[in-house]
Amino acid sequence: MTGIAQIGIAIGLLGLMVSSLGLFPGLTGVSPLPGFGMIQFSTVLAGFSLLIFGGLVYAKFTLYAGRGANLAQQIGVRLSLTGLVVAALAGFSDFLGFGSHLPSETGVVYLGELQILGALIGYVAAFGGVFLYALAGSPPPEPERDPEPPPTAPAS
Repeated sequence: MTGIAQIGIAIGLLGLMVSSLGLFPGLTGVSPLPGFGMIQFSTVLAGFSLLIFGGLVYAKFTLYAGRGANLAQQIGVRLSLTGLVVAALAGFSDFLGFGSHLPSETGVVYLGELQILGALIGYVAAFGGVFLYALAGSPPPEPERDPEPPPTAPAS
């Protein structure tokens, strides 16, 4: 099971790298354009999604391998996924047509403070779901100890 946990670490590191490239596109040598566009936000969202998924895989196969998830852990997984959906809806709200900075005649969409705040709240909720999954699991079962054999009477 440790091989799957290592795959979770690799997925998480890939997500960290992808989100870093989305946040700082100058790392690739490409000159960044002014503003924060849809492709850039998609890259950040994909990176954070991989990071969350890698964290969940790592926690499952490191801490709770071979055991089913309890109710609190299932809530943690759903909280993580809901946080990612909230972040996506907040970040893409202008592109989807229900944001506060809709495209004008120039076609430029502005990523405002409310969208950034909504995306950050979604990311924090997603990370909270991973922590809830990792911390709310049941402890491993104690190994059964063999009771002490009764003392035998000395042979006469």
